[in-house]
Amino acid sequence: MSFLGVSVRVRLPAPKTLFYSKRKMHIPTIPMQALEYDKEIIMCGIMGYVGEKEAIPIVLEGLKKLEYRGYDSAGIAINNLSSRAKKKSKPKISILKCQGRISNLESFFHKKHMCGHIGIGHTRWATHGEPSRKNAHPHQDCNGRIAVVHNGIIENYEALKKELEKDNCVFRSQTDSEVIPNLISKFYKGDLKKAVQKAVKKLKGSYALGIISIDEPEKILAIKNDSSLIIGISRNGNFIASDVPAILEYTKKIIYLQNKQIAVIKKDSVDISDLDNKQILPKIEAISYNIDTAKKGKFEDFMLKEICEQPSVLSKIISQWVDSDNRIKSKKLNLKVDFLRNVENLIIVACGTAFHAGLVGKYVLEYLTRIPVWVDLASEFRYRKPIINKNSLIVAISQSGETADTLAAVRKAKESKAHIISICNVYGSALTRESDSTFYTYAGPEISVASTKAYTAQLMTLYLFALYLAKLRGNLEKNFFKKAISSLKKVVAQQERIITTSKNIKRIAKRHLHFGAFLYLGRGINFPTALEGALKLKELSYIPAEGYAAGEMKHGPIALIDEYRAVVCIVDDLPIYYKMLSNIQEIIARKGKVIVIASEGNKQLENFTKELIFIPKIDSLFSPLLNVIPLQFLAYYIAKLKGYDVDRPRNLAKSVTVE
Repeated sequence: MSFLGVSVRVRLPAPKTLFYSKRKMHIPTIPMQALEYDKEIIMCGIMGYVGEKEAIPIVLEGLKKLEYRGYDSAGIAINNLSSRAKKKSKPKISILKCQGRISNLESFFHKKHMCGHIGIGHTRWATHGEPSRKNAHPHQDCNGRIAVVHNGIIENYEALKKELEKDNCVFRSQTDSEVIPNLISKFYKGDLKKAVQKAVKKLKGSYALGIISIDEPEKILAIKNDSSLIIGISRNGNFIASDVPAILEYTKKIIYLQNKQIAVIKKDSVDISDLDNKQILPKIEAISYNIDTAKKGKFEDFMLKEICEQPSVLSKIISQWVDSDNRIKSKKLNLKVDFLRNVENLIIVACGTAFHAGLVGKYVLEYLTRIPVWVDLASEFRYRKPIINKNSLIVAISQSGETADTLAAVRKAKESKAHIISICNVYGSALTRESDSTFYTYAGPEISVASTKAYTAQLMTLYLFALYLAKLRGNLEKNFFKKAISSLKKVVAQQERIITTSKNIKRIAKRHLHFGAFLYLGRGINFPTALEGALKLKELSYIPAEGYAAGEMKHGPIALIDEYRAVVCIVDDLPIYYKMLSNIQEIIARKGKVIVIASEGNKQLENFTKELIFIPKIDSLFSPLLNVIPLQFLAYYIAKLKGYDVDRPRNLAKSVTVE
């Protein structure tokens, strides 16, 4: 590695010595709350280990921690270096793969005898090729001498495959990933690192790779491009993984591998360089964590745990971003104050649940700052010609900071010299590196695929940013800022009160369990809440659900309403409250089954329906922080009562970072 221009090599000490003494090297500590654990990175999970212990149990345990990233198939490859030394057997990479969950793979190991101190594993979310054993990773080259696990998509794999088939290479799977070990094999001339460097230069697309070889059995090679990959450092060996949770119980010392960096990882050393062999001294970061935060604890599911964690997450955000005098800690943001005072327009780009948070942000930002705001799906923004310039502010929202479309949208905006602020949960992620400044959401690990606490964390961050920007531009009346911060602080206790009423929501869920479709209606700032509620139900229970602005009901959706459809109405204490009552009466007249979320003390609604969920009274501006929680519980309980896996819905992984 190189440090201040001097080439050095990091060699790990013997187990009894202190690793990376802080007297010699500063290792910054990352607070647990600053990490989202990168669970969204590429819709598959990679785990690898090289060290003194048996690899199989370590790799298996790591894959279990990554299963939210993909669970349609899984596999492990073991380089039997240690077993060869004992048995004097021929060099061999032992591979075991299966369709389905990690538990299926684990059961197979009780029937197979595989051992070794070097291994790589993978849990898959299918892109190319159906879920099956043959399409599961790891993949080998035709000669069985190289094994690779891959996250990402190789866009030019068809051309590469045809080229390799001309060399008599026979492919066994339908995946794009299988071209990678065969390319490496084609270039292998006694130096695995050089072969990998040559191979990846021919790849177009995204990838995070873990590679082992019979010919160089003491090492794992790792390389990435637009897909997350970390290296874990410990006294008893080293690791590669897609996300931090996979290696939490083994080490706190992490290296975030950067694009086009290649790492040669042995049990006692890690060497990193770029594709031109320039040595790199990586930044080793110590993560401050409590491993229990990545476990279910007393909760039945991760999703239930994460719904219930929302008050503590919002409290953490406030403590991190608001000082004792109720001022935003703007110094943490590295903001260009003069630029913000003169912003001409503001564009929020995001995908999925983060997009719904952005829609709420539009209402809040326009109301408080009077700046024109539009919200765009990142996947659409990147393929059109948005009207932006150097006076435009882009707010990019992503849990992981690795969402491909959001990253592409940001890069497109940077071409027009726009200023980028990100709202993100992962320290050091690609989005934060691309941004001029970052609001971290401090939500901690969110293991369940359906986003809950990350959503309200993004909302809280948007509120704080909007208040800061409005105050900076002189748009707020005297004392409004402090009153608003006070209201946001009260949200923590108000959310806790809603959580205590979840048994009532469960009873409502049970009575509406067998409805064939749902409609969610909201007005104003809670129209996005209706969209988010519908998305949660679709994700978890596979029931068709649509979110609509209530004022649009008579422009089409009313045709769908009959006795077989449930309609969830979010009724705010707004000037248009009575318009929402009219919507409810129209639904009842057509025999629709109405579920209402409303403010405590509203007796009038009891005349229309018995299916009432009350939230504490709150200024309507901040009501999305409360209204979404009953919708999360409703989706959770309907899915649970139908017998579905709420943490791992079918066909979904935690993130979409490939197109």
